[in-house]
Amino acid sequence: MASAAKHSTRDQTLDSSVVDQQATTFSISDLAREFHITPRTIRFYEDQGLLSPMREGRTRVFTRRDRTRLKLALRGKRLGFSLVEISYLIGMYDRARDKNTQLSEFLNGLQQRKEALLQQREDIEAVLQEVCNFEQQCRQLLLARAASESATTVVSSGTGSGVSKTASTAAGKAAKADKAA
Repeated sequence: MASAAKHSTRDQTLDSSVVDQQATTFSISDLAREFHITPRTIRFYEDQGLLSPMREGRTRVFTRRDRTRLKLALRGKRLGFSLVEISYLIGMYDRARDKNTQLSEFLNGLQQRKEALLQQREDIEAVLQEVCNFEQQCRQLLLARAASESATTVVSSGTGSGVSKTASTAAGKAAKADKAA
């Protein structure tokens, strides 16, 4: 088992598929290792009613059915389905023996999810456009204010040459500091 930990993720997946073909039951750590999740995640799905392992004392013993249900739950999660939707899809596999019905219902769920994602993308693009517009307005305001402030700090002398008030104030302070030193 220590040598299995040295394998890459790809190797772990290959190793686990060999074990899957031979094993009829799995421990929580077997499933956690195979699917690259924590045992807590598996217990969460159990608490939600998606998995129902047998018990040998205090040890959970998962069947191939539990493994398949976990695989479907994780796939549903990756696709963005809610727990209720995942539960429905998994239940569909338990109820229906007609593969066409299963596929049709799954396809319907995928289409609904796709529509929701497309709407979210539209909403995100609209918000991003608003953010860009506000960002541009803020930059323009900052530039306008900076130009306005620099124009008001210029003090004209009698000869018409402009001297920056900030620069003359800084020069006066520097001269005072030199005298004090």
